[in-house]
Order: sequence, then structure tokens, then C-alpha cells
Amino acid sequence: MHLHFPGKLNLFLLLNLVGISLSDPRINRAALICDPSRSSNAAAFIQSFVSAMESLNKQIGPSPFSTSVSSGNSSTVRVYALAQCMNDLSPTDCLLCFAECRTKLPACLPSNSARIFLDGCFLRYDNYSFFNESFGGDDLTVCGPNKLLGFSTSEFKRRVEDVVRNVSLGAVGNGGFCVAEREGDVAAPAVYALGQCWRSLSMGSCKQCLEKAAEELRGCSDAVEARALITGCYMRYSTENFYDEGGGGGDGGGRPNLAVILAIASSVFVAMMFVSFGVYVAHNKLSKRRKERKDLGRLSTTLSKSCLNFKYEVLEKATDYFSPSMKLGQGGSGSVYKGVLHDGTIVAVKRLFFNTRQWVDEFFNEVNLISGIQHKNLVGLLGCSIEGPESLLVYEYVPNKSLDQFLFEKNKTQVISWQQRYKIIVGAAEGLAFLHEGSKFRIIHRDIKSSNILVDEKLEAKIADFGLARCFSHDKTHLSTGIAGTLGYMAPEYLVRGQLTEKADVYSFGVLVLEVICGRKNSVYAPQSGSILQSVWEHFKSNSLAEAVDQGLRDNFPARQASNVLQIGLLCTQASANLRPSMSTVVRMLTDDDHPIPLPMQPPFLNTNVINPDASSKSSSSPFSPSPPPSSSSDPITTTFEPR
Repeated sequence: MHLHFPGKLNLFLLLNLVGISLSDPRINRAALICDPSRSSNAAAFIQSFVSAMESLNKQIGPSPFSTSVSSGNSSTVRVYALAQCMNDLSPTDCLLCFAECRTKLPACLPSNSARIFLDGCFLRYDNYSFFNESFGGDDLTVCGPNKLLGFSTSEFKRRVEDVVRNVSLGAVGNGGFCVAEREGDVAAPAVYALGQCWRSLSMGSCKQCLEKAAEELRGCSDAVEARALITGCYMRYSTENFYDEGGGGGDGGGRPNLAVILAIASSVFVAMMFVSFGVYVAHNKLSKRRKERKDLGRLSTTLSKSCLNFKYEVLEKATDYFSPSMKLGQGGSGSVYKGVLHDGTIVAVKRLFFNTRQWVDEFFNEVNLISGIQHKNLVGLLGCSIEGPESLLVYEYVPNKSLDQFLFEKNKTQVISWQQRYKIIVGAAEGLAFLHEGSKFRIIHRDIKSSNILVDEKLEAKIADFGLARCFSHDKTHLSTGIAGTLGYMAPEYLVRGQLTEKADVYSFGVLVLEVICGRKNSVYAPQSGSILQSVWEHFKSNSLAEAVDQGLRDNFPARQASNVLQIGLLCTQASANLRPSMSTVVRMLTDDDHPIPLPMQPPFLNTNVINPDASSKSSSSPFSPSPPPSSSSDPITTTFEPR
């Protein structure tokens, strides 16, 4: 590995320029190594890091070596730290070198561990006690970029081998530190070397560490300098004399002058500002996560006492550990897998990953709103699991597929009959009527569409996916909420003003009815034919509704009944929410031949010029303004809407 080495800090140069006599603290950075793993409790970890650094700061300088173990404000999150200056540095240079380490090392936060090698000192932190380690997977050999020129390469290699061997042997009997040199001549230049073990190592471990460092440096001996950066020691050789031959004499170990103190304080201040910002960011993220976990914890307490609670391991095994062969489908908030419980019961397991607050809300909607509701046209929620690495929802298993696959698959082999389509429409209507009127609160699904209608083996419709559902009491007129749902199915008053009532579901159901009968998907991006609403409305005006029925049925359907169902679909999609019937009324119109079916007013059409990129840019009309009235004076004004 080859690295380039930057020059000294501007701060150090400035102090020399103003006449402060300092030896070299050797603050060139050899390596900064950040662990890719992150602490699960970032805020507490950073607090412990700051505490550990403050403890080291009190000890370093008077001593070239210091260790610290700190838990900050959390007894469960510990940070272990070690600092070591090279023994030849003066106390002042050691302080300067350590201050530089403290400025640079926080760049790794909130990594679980990190280490920085400067030429004059070393600093490391970790989440476990590493003080006696000699070797590790992060050990580096850094060969300098400049190669030897104009001398005998073989002779230079011999001299490098001599000095690194002498350093590794001499350091063992000298407290873990040694310097050595070989004088230069015409055959090869002089070679200088330094070896330093961290004082936490035993002499035996120090010997092994330096021997490994020496062996590594022999592989760089065609370079004029190199560094071995080992877990428990540091070794360097160079053709220039880089160490203080006074062995720590420096400025005599005297008291640092004011300029030095200011320099150290400045470096420490920068480090603390960086850490403080990290703590602030981590705290904000942690607060959001705590809110989510608090909600989940509250739900966990309730679930643990009920039959809704499933163990994660049980569901994991039931799905063959979420095998791709068991996967049923992929939704917006997770994947669904087929599962077989130990008693043979087949279930559907929805696997959610809580990366956003929105998904947490969807989870609560599914559990809190739907777990107590049972109806033949609603997919039953059997329970959930929130104790594992991700949260799981458990539903009754519906053996067939979703309605959109029956209707719109390109290579479909089965065309569902009129009777089957009619049964599906009635079932979906009854399920929605139960949600709106069959419980203490009104439950609004908010995402009724063909892909959220499952069809069982008897072609019975079952409404699924309640992640966007909302509920409110019967004494409220509406909810004001953010827009959520699928374009083409959203009611105009909800799409434009965010006003949510059960009539938004009625509108979506109306679109669904037209899709099922016509056999084509509602597309708001069809500039030629317009949306399915517009197409059916044109047939209604010309008294030819039966012609809008799916041609795949080949006229094998009762024309009057089909026309009535399409008319009900148009009633449900009227622009005014007040004109739309309730779902219980829709059920009666579908099932009672004697129940009157009113004439619909014109539904809202989406202005295709608004969303068609090829439309003329000369139009200045607003997508929310009324379009010109149709030629017939009996037709109401068409209002256009643009999706947000």
C-alpha cells in the first residue's frame, strides 16, 4: 500500500514563524482507520467518546502514554481509549501531537472503533478492551512513494534490514522504544529508524509486534522511507533523520508557553465543536427512533397478553426463512410470503422494514384498526410480531391472486365471466360498507384499487392492505390529512383539498367498478381516449353503456344488468362528494332489482393537457378551472383536476 504524506499543520508553521522555539511534534498523518460498523446507540456512544478523550487529555503530556475507559452518561455504552506518544517527543510536542489526533479522529464517529497514526503519536478508541492486542486485521504497511535513485539497491536493502532489526531488538530492553541509524557513503545513503510499542503491551508481546513490523518494512526497502502501522506498535525508517536524538529532551520538558497552550486549546476546541455537532445530529435521530420504539413498546405490552402475538422465530421457520420460493408478492411497504405454521395452518406473512415513520404508522393502522374486525370480504389479520429484527404482519392466506392480475395480465389464460365479475363487485361493496358503517368508528381504506382486492378460490372478493386506513367518529364531517393513495383512484375533493370522508372510498370503488366491467385499467395518461370515466360517460350520454363492457365476454352478459352496474359506477365517481351514494346504498342498488338507480351527474375528468408532456404549451388555463361547457345544455360543467 502506498500513501502520500501531507506537510505539517499551518498552526505549527505559524508558531515557528512568530519565533516560538519548538521541536517537531511530527503530526504528519500516516493513516486514519474507521471501522465500518456503527454504534446502535450513537448519542450515548459519542458522549462516552467525549468523556474518554477528556480523561486522556488530563493524563497525556506529563506522560507519553494514557488509557481510559468511559461510559459517559450510560452505564451500558463504554468506550475504551489509548494514546501513545513516541518517547523521543518532548511533553509539549506530545501535547501538540495528541491535540491533532483529537481533532481528526472524531471524523470516524459514530463508528464503533477507529485509530489514527501520526508520526509522533497514536490514538485509538473501541467498544471493547483492546489494550493488550499486538496484531489485528487493520495492520498496514505504508511504503513511501519515492524510490531510491543513484545508489546500490542491494546495499540499501541490507542497511534497512540492519536498522529495523536493531530497533526491534533494542526496544525490548529499553521500555519498548528504540532509535537506530546506519551512516551513509558512496554505496548507499544513511538510514534512520524508530520503533515504539504501546506501553500496555508486555515485553514479549512488544517483541513480537516489532518483529512483525520489521518484517513488513523489509518489503518496502526500495523506497526511501516506509512505516509499519501495527495494532500494538509503530516502526518507521527513512533516509532523513526524523527523530529527536535527545530522546524526549526537546525543550527540556519545561512548562509550555502561552502560544503552545493556545494552539492546543484551539485544536481541542475544534474537536469538541465537531463532536458536539455529532451529538446534536445523533440526538435528533435517536429521539425519532425512541418515539417509534416507545410506540412499539406500548403495543408489545398489549400484544404479549393477547393471541395476536407471534414469535419471530416461528414465522421465520414457517416461511422457510423468507425463501424466495415462498414469496407471494411485493408491496409498497414490504414483501408478502406464504407461511405454513406447525399445525399446518397456511398464512400470509407481510415483512415490514421500519426505515421511515410512515411505515411505523402503517403498521399501527393494520394492527389497531383491523385486528378486531371480521368480515367475509376483508382479509383477516391474524396477528403480528415486533420482537425480531423486522416487524411482521400475519394474515389469512388467500390462495388465488389479486384482481388486477385476473383482469390486466398480458398473458392471462382465464377470462372471468360476467357472473364472477358481478360477485366480486358485490363482495367489495359489502366489505367497504362494513368498514364505513359496521363498527363504532368509520374506517376509510384510502387505497381501494384492483391490486388491493384479493380473490379466493371461490372468487370471493377480499379487501386487503389497510396501511393507509384512517378512522374517525360518526359526529365528524371529515378529516384533513396529507394526500395518500393511487393516482386515478383518488377523489377530487381529497386530491385537491385533502378533505377525507368515506366518500373518497366510494369514488375509488366507482373507478374499480368501471375497470372490472370494461376490462381495462383506468389511465389518466391517455390523451386520445381519455380516462375510463370519460369513455363510460360518453356511452352513458349516447345510451350505449352495454358497448363499454369488456369485449372478452363476447356479449355473454345481461345487457341491462351490465348497464345498471356501470351507471352505479358513474354515480360513485361524481365530482361532488354529496352526490355520491353511501356504500350501503350501493349494496342495495346492486342486490335489489327494485331499488331505483338515479341518473348520474358528470364525473370529474382529469385534464390530459395538464399531464401530457406533448400537449401544447400555449394553453394558459389552470388545471383547476372549469373547462368549457359541452354542447348539450343539459350537461353540467366539467371540472378538471391535476394530481399533486
